[in-house]
Formats: sequence, C-alpha cells, structure tokens
Amino acid sequence: MTFRIGIPREIKTGENRVSLAPAGAATLVRAGAQVRVQSGAGAGSGFSDEDYAAAGAEVVPGAAEAWDADLVVKVKEPLPEEFPFLRETTALFTYLHLAAYPGLTATLLDRKVTAIAYETVTRDGRLPLLRPMSEVAGTLSVQVGARGLEKSCGGRGVLLSGVTGADPGRVCVIGAGNAGRCAARVAAGIGAQVEILDISAEKLAAVRERQGDAVAARMATREAVEAGVTSADLVVSTALVVGDRAPRLISRALLRQMKKGAVVVDIAIDQGGTLETSRPTTHASPYYMEEGIVHYCVTNMPAAVPRTATAALTAATLPYVAGMARLGPARAMREDASLRAGLNTFQGRITCAGVARALNREYVPPETLLP
Repeated sequence: MTFRIGIPREIKTGENRVSLAPAGAATLVRAGAQVRVQSGAGAGSGFSDEDYAAAGAEVVPGAAEAWDADLVVKVKEPLPEEFPFLRETTALFTYLHLAAYPGLTATLLDRKVTAIAYETVTRDGRLPLLRPMSEVAGTLSVQVGARGLEKSCGGRGVLLSGVTGADPGRVCVIGAGNAGRCAARVAAGIGAQVEILDISAEKLAAVRERQGDAVAARMATREAVEAGVTSADLVVSTALVVGDRAPRLISRALLRQMKKGAVVVDIAIDQGGTLETSRPTTHASPYYMEEGIVHYCVTNMPAAVPRTATAALTAATLPYVAGMARLGPARAMREDASLRAGLNTFQGRITCAGVARALNREYVPPETLLP
C-alpha cells in the first residue's frame, strides 16, 4: 500500500510557513509516497498549488483530505479546530512544545495519537530539527528588538549600532545555543556592545572562538544574569530545556530594575517563556509593556520570513519524513534513536521525559511501547 503524507494549511494566527516545500514533495513522490497538499498551504511561503502539482503532489481542497493520511507533517501544534482530525491511525510530525500546552497533550493522549515533536528529535546531543528555526529566531531577535527600542513602540529610543558622538546600545543574550549564538553574532555585527551568558563552558568557548573580542562570553551565574539584564538595552532570552518548560530566569522584581524602555525578546515563549511577565503575542500585535519594559513574545517568530524558514525546515525534516515513508513511523523510530527521541505521545502514554516532568504525568520509555 502506498504511504500517504498529508500537508495541511497552517491556521495559527500569522503563520505563513508550510511544512514541505515543493522540492521536498517531489523527492517523496519519486520515492513512491503519495503527498497530499491542502490547497493554499504554500501560499504564505510563495509556493502555489501549481508548484505542488508539478512536483507530483495531489492538491486537495480541504483540511479533512490533507489529514486523511498515514503521516501528517505540519509546522505548528494542532489548534482546537484541528482536534477532530487527530486519530490513532495517523502519525503527526510537527513542532509541539507540549510542556506549554496541557490541553493539547490531553487530547493527543485521549485520541492515542502517535505525536512526534521536531523540538525533541535528538542526534548526538543536538536538536537538528530545532536548529534551523532557532537560527532564524535568533537572527530575527535583534531585528525585532531594535524595532522595539524605537520610541513608537515604547522603547528607550536607542539605536543599537550607535553613531558618531553616540555610544552603541548594550545587548545581553541569555543562552549560547543556536539561537543565542545567532543573536550575538548579528548584534555584534551591527556594532552593539554584546555579552552572552550560559552555564556551559563548552558553548561559551565556541562563542569566543567564533566571535573573538566582539562578544563577551560569561558564565551565567545569578549575579551575572542580574548585572547583564539590568545594564542592557536589549535582552534576548533563549534558554531551553528539551521537552520541559523553559526555566524562569527573569522575575518581575528583576524586571523593575531594568532601564525603562529596554526591550526583552523571549524566544523561549513556545516553551512557556523565561520571564515571569511573558505571555504569547502574535505578529499582528507583537509588543506589549510590562513594568516599563517592552516585551516581544511571538510564538512563531520564523513565520515572519516564511520563504527562508520553509526551505530550512524542509531540508532538516525531509530525511526523517522519507525514512517514515519507507519503513512506517513505528519501524523508523525503532531503527533510528534520534527520531525515537522525538516521540512525545504514543498509545495514550507520554513518551518524552521532559514533557512528563513539566506536566506532572507518568513517563513511559518509548522503547517499551513501540511494536
């Protein structure tokens, strides 16, 4: 029987990405899979229905037809309008961030969905499917942070690069993973004074090797975080615990000590956020003020540059999708430990330790459940 892959149109507010570019669809079709793409799914990223048809995909009129598949590949977590499409016989491959969505988790468990999360797929201690979007978000964070510093957004009126006669702005990046390193590189590139904080000496050493004296790399002690946050014009927070809720690093009390009109970009908002005052926002209304500080907490930052983001996401996920099309999801996960690490729910059980810990639920190792 031909393996069916469904590509629904994303319905989250401001989401312009699609989970599979036409080139990726062509690769899967050539390998013998049937690819069903909902009409209009690629429009936000600049891909037409005709592009997908030319790639050999079947363009279907509605979401129901796209979800009628052996494997549904998405970008963002299913929304309540999509819950009726969730079923035990269809595997789901997407960004889930279940630690921040207990209601969605309960639905996946009730419907016994095989749910595989991009953000917990792990290879050699790294997160290969989170990396491309982290790089996009980290790069964008300086751009949106600079915009937030403008007076019209409530910011301090600071130009990060500085000009003749005016000092550059100060940027504090918390976390030296992919997102943090990209944020630090961009901020240093435009001339800002940049420091990056992390608890990993290895990651900090990598920053020093790549950035030299352009970025001050420091251990993230409590004192260093407090000093960095309170002296910064822009704080970019990227801290992440795989599968679990993001750690709370900036309290309301610390926020009150920051410069009025400073900006905080919370890239970890998908996992619940790292500030006590963080709450999800959208591209349509990205900024809000709390304690005199401009907050940017958009949960799907890469959707602002969907063409780039879709290309990067397709390149990262395609080998895994192709493997599941060839072997079936269960066998592919049995044979590939990195994909198996992405399994968050299966047969009504939580199979990701971080998610179980965050939601105070029982964890069952996936190896004990996969047939």
